[in-house]
Amino acid sequence: MALSTVFSDALPTKVYRKIVVMFCVLLMSLYFLYYLSDVCHTMPRPVRGSEGYLAADFDEWQSLHRKTLLHKLQVRGYWKGDMPEKYFRDLRLQFQSFNLNRQTGDGGSVVGNPLPSTLSFSGDGVRKLPQAIIIGVKKGGTRALLEFVRVHPDVRAVGAEPHFFDRHYDEGLRWYRGLMPKTLDGQITMEKTPSYFVTKEAAARIYAMSKDAKLIVVVRDPVTRAISDYTQTLSKKPDIPSFESLAFKNRTTGLIDTSWSAIQIGIYAKHLENWLLYFPMGQILFVSGERLISDPAGELGKVQDFLGLKRIITDKHFYFNKTKGFPCLKKPEGSSKPHCLGKTKGRTHPNIDPEVVQRLRDFYRPFNMKFYQMTGQNFGWDN
Repeated sequence: MALSTVFSDALPTKVYRKIVVMFCVLLMSLYFLYYLSDVCHTMPRPVRGSEGYLAADFDEWQSLHRKTLLHKLQVRGYWKGDMPEKYFRDLRLQFQSFNLNRQTGDGGSVVGNPLPSTLSFSGDGVRKLPQAIIIGVKKGGTRALLEFVRVHPDVRAVGAEPHFFDRHYDEGLRWYRGLMPKTLDGQITMEKTPSYFVTKEAAARIYAMSKDAKLIVVVRDPVTRAISDYTQTLSKKPDIPSFESLAFKNRTTGLIDTSWSAIQIGIYAKHLENWLLYFPMGQILFVSGERLISDPAGELGKVQDFLGLKRIITDKHFYFNKTKGFPCLKKPEGSSKPHCLGKTKGRTHPNIDPEVVQRLRDFYRPFNMKFYQMTGQNFGWDN
């Protein structure tokens, strides 16, 4: 006779049903507890380091937790070289992105460093907010610098210009971080948007993201830069007025039109004053656009030192392309040809009246001198 029949005959129907229901509830409760224990295992929590201390901040926690998990894998015999991506996908921890706000002395709120939305243990890294930003200047050589510095194995950079701090700030830091490439421990995340340098709000916004951010400005003779800026616009809009008519409010009196962006960008001292309200000079590196062409390895050496990187990029990485008049990267590994900047770089400048050029040099000279004093560097534009 079946066991259920025995119980049903021995007990009243209502009691039997209650026992069955309670048994089912017990099973469901055990399953729920098992599920919670698995979820709690993957939630963020303090982790003790090798010396027994608790992680003091999130970055330390992230590093300790990764090491702890990998150690467990080794002990259990899972870690034997490269692990299958499918296995690592099951180990990834998901975090809801949020911003940390701290109150300033005047009652305002400053956005702190947000926590990463995703931690990965697969070796493909995590997306982080940039620790270094090339903030300027337009037509100064920022694209060349970005391409050169990306050769370093400890640098990961966004190819396109995000324009987050001048055009897309309302999208939020989570959106911005989503644009960044994934980096491993010890790698630096970078981006470049040259218009930041002349955007008044950009300095405060970058400071709100990270007061420790390292900033790089590629500067160039402001007269040559202005002509290059005009040349780029001319290639897109062939019907624009002449350079001379745009540069002067009144050609007869020689009054320069400082409202024209091609002229206004080159007043470097004015823009730098705004950045120094938020960042000390030690966090800003000025790269010579001229020396980036004549001695790329020398300028890259300074950049690597500034970023705290080992000097890996040297003369052996470059050769000079006489046709373009620019240095190019020698054949990268895995590529069949050298890497030079695109066709839009190194355009032939239109002929500008020498008198106009001289008037512009006279106009920029006092600003250049002030810029030399502020940076402690003589870029030689007035020699």
